[in-house]
Amino acid sequence: MNTLNEKQMNNGEPVRILHCVAGIGRGGYETYIMNLYRNIDRTKVQFDFLYSFGGVYKPEIEALGGRLYKIPFITEKGPFAYTKYVREFFASHPEYKIVHSHMDKFSGHIMREAKRAGIPVRISHSHSVASSGMLAYKVVKGYYGFMINPNCTDRFACSKEAGDWLFGRDRDDVNVVKNGIDLKKFSCEDKRDRSKLTIACVGRLAAEKNHTFLIDIFSEVYKKNKNAQLVIAGTGDTEAMLKDKVAALGLNGAVEFMGDCNDVNALLQRTDIMCLPSLFEGLGIVFVEAQACGVKCIASDRVPMEAKVSDDIVFIPLEKGAQYWADVILNTDVSEKKNNHDRIRECGYDIGEVADKVQKFYLEKFSRL
Repeated sequence: MNTLNEKQMNNGEPVRILHCVAGIGRGGYETYIMNLYRNIDRTKVQFDFLYSFGGVYKPEIEALGGRLYKIPFITEKGPFAYTKYVREFFASHPEYKIVHSHMDKFSGHIMREAKRAGIPVRISHSHSVASSGMLAYKVVKGYYGFMINPNCTDRFACSKEAGDWLFGRDRDDVNVVKNGIDLKKFSCEDKRDRSKLTIACVGRLAAEKNHTFLIDIFSEVYKKNKNAQLVIAGTGDTEAMLKDKVAALGLNGAVEFMGDCNDVNALLQRTDIMCLPSLFEGLGIVFVEAQACGVKCIASDRVPMEAKVSDDIVFIPLEKGAQYWADVILNTDVSEKKNNHDRIRECGYDIGEVADKVQKFYLEKFSRL
């Protein structure tokens, strides 16, 4: 075991962690990684990225000192070519001793190749509770999912449910690492237009977020309150279909598609209710952010209870239907916003504390190599 202190053990250089991700856009787990990255001590730990799809975080990663390596994704070139790219990457970069994969069940592939390459610390991190995509895609992901437990050395999850899903319910070695948020960026400042009822939804425009049902809900709300407005923040594959549905329901003037949101806090400050009827979520970090801003939250019962850090969130079964959801929205008291920051800290969602925990994990692992 290496007994040198932190500055000595890597010749004074920061320990470089290779994060394996599908993309570097503004998705849920990508935002979590960036929150960690901004808050670790980068003189001790640095993040590098093996990725396939570009995104808004590329300039910031480079500015923070991160290295970026792009390879085609498994869906672009096929599994054999993807294996070749990953294998060649690890062979040409023996400097990485810690690999941290965030790729759902595809992490099994990364874990297998990292093990074959002799990388001693291999972390698989679960951010979800279900696989998305068509049946064939899920079958392929399931195949790689079986490779995770035999090949990883450490298991992380954003919630107990996420850990149970990816690693199995019988495991007692899953490290639940909260998706921390920067409370300095999420204030309870109230900038709402009180003449309107502003409902917001923040998340990728993807089938699992269930935006089609959200629009049905809002349609029922709008029938009873013409001062209601829906703001949908995010981009994704379902955007064109959702815009067509909004137009077909005659809601164009009441629904705003704001695209990629680079200041969620500003949106939440003018929001009365956050509504996201997801089909599944690993955690639903946007609800923690909303509660930090004192925004009332209405979530589906498919969102893990760990997202409840205050009394400002309620969970509703999807089976209740759009009219029921609309009635809950219309009967929600939005007269004032409550500061939930102390409660959020108590529940372990302060990014400073989370970053410190993860950094200590990396450094301890490295010191033992």
